[in-house]
Amino acid sequence: MVDYVSVHGGHSGEFCGHAVDPLADVVDAYERTGYAWFCLTEHMAPMSERFIPDDEKPSSVSDLEDRFRRYFTEARRLQAEPRRAEIFVGFETEAFTGYVDTVTALIEEHQPDVIVGSVHHVHDEPFDYSPAYYQRAIERAGGIVELYCDYFDLQLELIDALEPTIVGHFDLIRIFDPDYKDRWAVPSIADRARRNLDRIGEIGAILDLNMRAMSKGADEPYLSAPWLRYAIENGLKIAPGDDSHGVASVAANIDRGIDALAKAGGNTDWPRPTPYRLP
Repeated sequence: MVDYVSVHGGHSGEFCGHAVDPLADVVDAYERTGYAWFCLTEHMAPMSERFIPDDEKPSSVSDLEDRFRRYFTEARRLQAEPRRAEIFVGFETEAFTGYVDTVTALIEEHQPDVIVGSVHHVHDEPFDYSPAYYQRAIERAGGIVELYCDYFDLQLELIDALEPTIVGHFDLIRIFDPDYKDRWAVPSIADRARRNLDRIGEIGAILDLNMRAMSKGADEPYLSAPWLRYAIENGLKIAPGDDSHGVASVAANIDRGIDALAKAGGNTDWPRPTPYRLP
């Protein structure tokens, strides 16, 4: 039997505006489901009012910074309790203007076990928030091919700057594009995706095989099939991330994701996160 693990998830209504349930209940759900280990990776606090998500308003930056500190306190408390599963406490990055200094300061303050390097903004537009925001990002980029290219360029910048433990939902940029599978044949996009995967392999980061795409109606996880095959062929580290946002989404679609990995020839001897250190 394949162990259940998660490199990305543990969002809760207690510390995230678009999640539900207390963090302790989410952790208990991982325990009940029989996870061997999992990572708690709450979203980082924004650095300015400009980057407060719509679902967090009217909170201020200071409100969200205080909440982020409370998240670490609660996550460390839960980590210290006796339990069967091992917990890694960390957070998920953003990549808006000024993110490197902000993420670095958060790492120095909180000393996370792991960080998930994620890109949710391109040209400072939160493209994954809604189709309307996605369209705004396309317009800012100058077209959808340009948006994909800009996304992968920003992702590489983040990987180089932070060398994250885990790279989150590698191809999230496809989220509101019904024709995304056609984009993988565009040389300027495909070359960038392969380049980033090569760099991820060089730094030894774990790729998040992220199941949340299937919870939103997709027929495959993030990584899409060609990038999953490329990662496997080139010996990259891959592990599941359920990207849970409450008790009900703990382990959601994880069996489908593991099956996709196995069918592609991937290894289910999951790589464990190593302690994070700033490069």
